[in-house]
Amino acid sequence: MEGTEEDQLIEEAEHIVAPPNGGVNELHDVGQEDNMQGEMEEFLGPQAQYNEEEEERKYYRRKRLGVIKNVVASSIGAMIVYSVYMGHLWKSPILSTCVLKMAFNFFSLSSCYHTFSLLCRMAQQYYEYANYKEEHVQEQRKLPKGACHSYVIVFQSVFFFIFSLSFVFAEFPMRLVLHDHLHENPHILFNVKTCGAAIRGIIPGFNSTVLTNLPRSMLLIEVESILMGFAFLSMIIFLLLCGPAYRPTEEIDLRSIGWGNIFQLPFKHLRDYRLRLLCPFFIYSGLEMLFVISGFSLSYGVCILGLKSLWILIVVYGLSCSVFSLLSLSLLRLPRWVCLMGGAVVHGILLVVLLALSVKPNSPEYLGPLLVIMVLWGLGSALNKAGVSTVIGILYAEEKERLDFVYTIYHWWQAIAIFVVYLWSQMPMRAKLSILLATLLLACYCYWVMERRVAQKVQHRMPRIPRPRHKVKGYRYLEEDNSDESDSDRSEKDDEEEEGERAEEDDHVVEEMGAGDREEEGQDARAEGADSPGAQRREAEGQGVHVEEEGREM
Repeated sequence: MEGTEEDQLIEEAEHIVAPPNGGVNELHDVGQEDNMQGEMEEFLGPQAQYNEEEEERKYYRRKRLGVIKNVVASSIGAMIVYSVYMGHLWKSPILSTCVLKMAFNFFSLSSCYHTFSLLCRMAQQYYEYANYKEEHVQEQRKLPKGACHSYVIVFQSVFFFIFSLSFVFAEFPMRLVLHDHLHENPHILFNVKTCGAAIRGIIPGFNSTVLTNLPRSMLLIEVESILMGFAFLSMIIFLLLCGPAYRPTEEIDLRSIGWGNIFQLPFKHLRDYRLRLLCPFFIYSGLEMLFVISGFSLSYGVCILGLKSLWILIVVYGLSCSVFSLLSLSLLRLPRWVCLMGGAVVHGILLVVLLALSVKPNSPEYLGPLLVIMVLWGLGSALNKAGVSTVIGILYAEEKERLDFVYTIYHWWQAIAIFVVYLWSQMPMRAKLSILLATLLLACYCYWVMERRVAQKVQHRMPRIPRPRHKVKGYRYLEEDNSDESDSDRSEKDDEEEEGERAEEDDHVVEEMGAGDREEEGQDARAEGADSPGAQRREAEGQGVHVEEEGREM
């Protein structure tokens, strides 16, 4: 019995101790590690339903659509702003006491004209997004000469097609509000003897009392509220729909180069012979635009047809400018001089015709010929405006830091020419037309000289932009200054030596900062493409390889 009990206890003990739990745990741990490794490889490895090239293509397609949205939105916003601006000008005799008008006029001009340089930036962006697989784009190198010129031409054409409609919408207040309050032609043109090239001033003998009665005050307030509402709508379009046109590293902090240099920079750019030789065309662009709106429309249109036909002439001019702006797309196949020279030929013929055109007042049978002249003048204006802006974009597209200054010079000369038109209002009409014709011929000659020099590859002068100095102040803590030392303990010689040492250190730090800024610009440029599916995919693969190597080492 005792032996039987001992044998039973031994068998139970062996039954309890026999299963090797350690081996089972070891096998379990090995299986768990293999499972985690497999899940990690499955997560970081290539997905069966993921197509890297397709996702990258969709990403850059969205980027290109974003650039197109910027072009269209900025064009519509500029068109609305300028429409309200022109609408205020037509109502200025009645709403001259409007307090907001002066501030709004300044905003409208500054916001519209800044759009021209942004179009070139958008063209560069679109080229990079359309050619993202090219080696020079991936490495963020400088674009080849003429790479984005076709996009500059297209964007400028689209902009002027939309922007020129501002002349059409600007006539709505005139037609809807003031038209029914105007006197008839016999009253307005009672003392007018002749019209056209034979007159002196605007309309000699024109009756200044043009309104039968003033519109209701509440109606004027409502119209003014609607105009300002559209102005705020344009600001909302700019703020919400227009994305960034360039990277922060491409911006120039003008405060860093000093306020004195800010006003000198545009004049320094005039050392470039290309810009100097384009200045006559800048001047003519301002002269012809205001002449057709004030000189021709009043001295020929209103004087011959009456004040109630003014809105018809302006609407026809605006539609003509808008439609014929698309002709600048021909520069995709033709030389760039075709657009400017074509517009110059059209305007030259019209100026000669106007020099010989003298008509009696209140002659409605001349409505057809005047509309034809307005359509042809719109053709010339469209070719002139789009041609000048496109030529500037083509010449300076690769010089990003100069675009804003070049377009600033363009609109400075244009504004000076507009001011001159206001000054010559009392001159004889034939003198005005002669000045326009002489300026046009001079502009054509200067442009021919410029194209000849460019074809001969004559080197143009590059203005030296001052280096930023205020950033050096951030490194003052590197200097070993004795804060306890008083200025009285220092001699003049010590001060001169210290100033010399500081100047040398500043130059050295600025050079280092220039190199660092170039490195940061490259990093920021590469960081923009890091959001693309291809970049994210490559980053994930790199992390997966790193995790796998760590697992093998463990």
